[in-house]
Amino acid sequence: MVTAEAASTRWSDLRLRLLSALVIVPVAVLCIYLGGVAYRAMILLVSLGLVYEGASMAGFGWKERTTRWRASLLALWPVMGLLVAMKGEWRASLGLVLAAAVFGMTQWACVAVASVGGLALLWLREQPGGGALPVLFIIFVVIASDSGAYLAGRIFGGPKLAPRISPGKTRSGAVGGLVAAALTGLVISEISGQGALVAGAIWGIVLGCAAQMGDLVESAVKRRAGVKDSGWLIPGHGGLLDRFDGLLAAAPLAAIISLAVPGQVFWSAMPSDLLGALLHPFFPSSSAFWH
Repeated sequence: MVTAEAASTRWSDLRLRLLSALVIVPVAVLCIYLGGVAYRAMILLVSLGLVYEGASMAGFGWKERTTRWRASLLALWPVMGLLVAMKGEWRASLGLVLAAAVFGMTQWACVAVASVGGLALLWLREQPGGGALPVLFIIFVVIASDSGAYLAGRIFGGPKLAPRISPGKTRSGAVGGLVAAALTGLVISEISGQGALVAGAIWGIVLGCAAQMGDLVESAVKRRAGVKDSGWLIPGHGGLLDRFDGLLAAAPLAAIISLAVPGQVFWSAMPSDLLGALLHPFFPSSSAFWH
């Protein structure tokens, strides 16, 4: 039997998480809706914070005088890549991501996560057939997956999902998160009138899986670094990496899927579209064959 004190402890952080979400989500949605300068500024600022948090967890000395110039260059590296992409030079921006290896593999990983996530979100918002809807689809699916897992895990409990990595996560929570992600994908597909409902639900599940994997990877990194949170910026959630780990995994996947259906929302992609895109470099007429 669960005591009142235990129940209170179990739900003690929910209020703070909700209050933070009530501030962050409307601001983010407004920037996504407006696009242009507001959206780009948000992506650039978040990329700076992500690199700072990631490198800090890895023990990078930001305040050491001997490495101050290197620290500044490291923090600005993903910003430079994003600015290049904003000029339409997407391949050059990806080249900058690879070139960040000069900092060392640990720092490169921090730059790569921030850069690839930012580039994916920028691509989805600004490409033909994009707009705010694809970005909102991903964000709401990730939020639903996270919230569904949180609620289901605390209501049903049960066996742990990955006890050595994240002792708080349960299998019931993972299932609850995927159900919530599927329902969110279906609802957005229905409301928007774009893409089949079943496809919206399926891609909701796929992105929910990616989000949960991103969460587990970040938990493993934090455990290895010996820290509870990646930062302190978001009350109830920790740092930017704590809040956006799922999004940073789901957004690049959605961007890759979008390449198979240019001019359409990514969740309208069917197996034939994906197969046709894979075969296109070898059989240029394959796309016509599969439709």
